[in-house]
Amino acid sequence: MAGIGKSLRPDFPILEQKIGRNSLVYLDNAATSQKPRVVIESLANFYQIANSNVHRSVHTLAERATDLYERAREKVAEFIGAEHPSEIIFVRNTTEAINLVAYAFARSRLAPGDEIVVTVLNHHSNLVPWQQAAAQSDAKVRAIPLTRDLQLDMRTAASIIGPRTKIVAITHKSNVTGTIVDVAALSRMARQVGAAVVIDAAQSVPHLPVDVHQLDCDFLAFSGHKMLGPMGIGVLYGRRELLEQMPPFMTGGEMVLEVELETATWNDIPLKFEAGTPNVAGAVALATAIDYLSAVGMQTIAEHEKVLADAAWKRLEKIEGIQCVKPSLGSNGIVSFSMTDIHPHDVATILDSEGVAVRAGHHCAQPLHKVLGVPATVRASFYLYNDHDDVDRLVDALRTARQFFHKRGRSREVPL
Repeated sequence: MAGIGKSLRPDFPILEQKIGRNSLVYLDNAATSQKPRVVIESLANFYQIANSNVHRSVHTLAERATDLYERAREKVAEFIGAEHPSEIIFVRNTTEAINLVAYAFARSRLAPGDEIVVTVLNHHSNLVPWQQAAAQSDAKVRAIPLTRDLQLDMRTAASIIGPRTKIVAITHKSNVTGTIVDVAALSRMARQVGAAVVIDAAQSVPHLPVDVHQLDCDFLAFSGHKMLGPMGIGVLYGRRELLEQMPPFMTGGEMVLEVELETATWNDIPLKFEAGTPNVAGAVALATAIDYLSAVGMQTIAEHEKVLADAAWKRLEKIEGIQCVKPSLGSNGIVSFSMTDIHPHDVATILDSEGVAVRAGHHCAQPLHKVLGVPATVRASFYLYNDHDDVDRLVDALRTARQFFHKRGRSREVPL
């Protein structure tokens, strides 16, 4: 099980390159994943044999493209347990999906005094749209805090989610701590007060088995580029009855049914929410990525990442000056930390010179970093093509970073 990384690595051509004189160790998977050769070929193949617009012409290429596009929708629906392909809306990314819900669903349902419940773990993309929706309707945003062991405070959540709650917008898996939220429990709380549940699954769908009915959510959003697919393709799942009630997010193009000079009527879902020419090639390549992930097995991937993250924590905790951001139940593939007196960006720069790619910063989660008491962290995030050799390289590079800055006296304090 823990050996899948070494066996799968040859499938990813970008990992064959060197950074300077060092082979590449890619540990920035929470930002975006690398693509297997079959996905790259799928993208190119579409343009070579099926390039045409969808749902419009009746010639062979158009019918071929439409068939591939709709089969991709079916594949996504099956992958996350949706009842019907029409519940799958293709968008550009998670951010667009959440904005679609905030504009087309939430704004017409919010009134002064209503409340939108978020969490301290939320990525900015699942926070700022709700701030804007609240500002437009004089509603209020309330946040569920964390416990000391970096888990979501479910007891406080039960007191916050109440009669005024209309939206519960939560992250499924934190992109900083790796904390996995008990979404099903929060959904039960939301159901009791008639609130809708919106899930940012950008970090969970690529790494864990996810079933929308087990989570009992109304909307779920994720991005293709984080799960071996290309950039520019994302997914919004929505309950069919809610999508049918919602007005379109954008207008024009294929989302219309009939148009007069002064009026227009909307197409059925999902086309109602897919104005203009969609990213057909991206959807087709995403379907190929899903085939790849399914062949490996999502539970196998989750267990593999946890093994690597646990191994990394054990090694990092032995390095002087490492301050770990470690949830009590484990990091689930994400390892975030800081180094005493060395700025996270300096750490990441030295790691890059050693061929190790990580991310440094607030990771689009500034409220969470304020709670953690640090402005920024270094984040190493694992995926199915990583292995224990990558953990070794990470640890060695961090020791090099500490030696470099301490030897030259060039350490910078992290600004508060």
